[in-house]
Amino acid sequence: MAPAVVPKVGRPLVYSTTWCGDCVRASRVLRAENVEYDEVNIDRDAAAADLVVSLNRGMRSVPTIVFPDGSLLVEPSNATLKAKVEQLREAGLLT
Repeated sequence: MAPAVVPKVGRPLVYSTTWCGDCVRASRVLRAENVEYDEVNIDRDAAAADLVVSLNRGMRSVPTIVFPDGSLLVEPSNATLKAKVEQLREAGLLT
């Protein structure tokens, strides 16, 4: 499997599933931080599921969150996700 290229995004993109508690938690954190983001359910989008597997070395790990700076977080804690949001705000990549 070739390494995946992290997609370029204008705002955070959350790859998730409906049954994933960590996905619900991460979305809740983003909403609490007033972050506008997009979400793709990998159970309904085969190409997105393939990308997640490629980004995560063969694992179907969710949430996988891609950020405007080209970085990604996989299954982040609330504190890690909040710190990333703050970092992106300081860099002017999130409002």
